Amino acid sequence: MIKVFNLGDIVQTRKQHPCGSNEWEVIRLGADIKIKCLGCGRIVMMPRSQFEKAVKKIIKSNVQENKSVDES
Repeated sequence: MIKVFNLGDIVQTRKQHPCGSNEWEVIRLGADIKIKCLGCGRIVMMPRSQFEKAVKKIIKSNVQENKSVDES
């Protein structure tokens, strides 16, 4: 199953960041994915395969917000 991520998604990771947070915002997509820690602001870049294993769930998807902007 292919997981679909969008820019601006907030995801929860399986392991905590050293700052104590496990929530991240997706800020770049491609073969590599760049995420920003919502606790301390640290930016991390990792291969998509590693990112998909690290993500536990999508807390907030940016898809609904983009659709509402397009409709108006």
